[in-house]
Amino acid sequence: MSLELIPANLRELYEVHQWRHACAVLKQDFSSEFDDVVEVLNRFRLPKSGLVKAGGNENPATSGWFGTEFEKKGWEESEFDVRIKVDETEKHSPTHGIDCYKNRVGLEVEWNNKDPFFDRDLNNFRLLHSINIISVGIIVTRCDELQALFNELGRGKSFGMATTHMSKLLPKIEGGGAGGCPVLVFGISRKLYVEDC
Repeated sequence: MSLELIPANLRELYEVHQWRHACAVLKQDFSSEFDDVVEVLNRFRLPKSGLVKAGGNENPATSGWFGTEFEKKGWEESEFDVRIKVDETEKHSPTHGIDCYKNRVGLEVEWNNKDPFFDRDLNNFRLLHSINIISVGIIVTRCDELQALFNELGRGKSFGMATTHMSKLLPKIEGGGAGGCPVLVFGISRKLYVEDC
């Protein structure tokens, strides 16, 4: 199975899932972007200091950190203005920005948003794939097991079950939310947690 293309140590640290051969497409056709993803995810750690203070979706331990690190590698936050014209009728097809984009690969970080953000991301991947703008979509989110850690740290209410985490995402993908777009998912696990304060 092509998940084995992901280094074993990364598969130990993250819960990894794929659809439509996303690993093979990423590794074979976008090897530089694959290497970027592996390298950045290998360096990420989930520090206690970032969890015990309020920070929401832009918690410096997660979304902000990933955005900065991918930007250093040439990934950009991107918006797309999609219009469909049939004869003289033009329709605007709204899309949302992608957190990190490089060479036809889109990556979203969903740390602590409301779970409809997954629908938005998957619909974006579906549309952009259907018009040949992206070839692979990647989502980094948190594993369900982190809820116990948040509870231990007294932050359980801030990271509730209605927010973005793996068990909210998987049914949406399995139900066809991304259409034909290959999707690769990394779940941040407790193995990435470090006591830094």
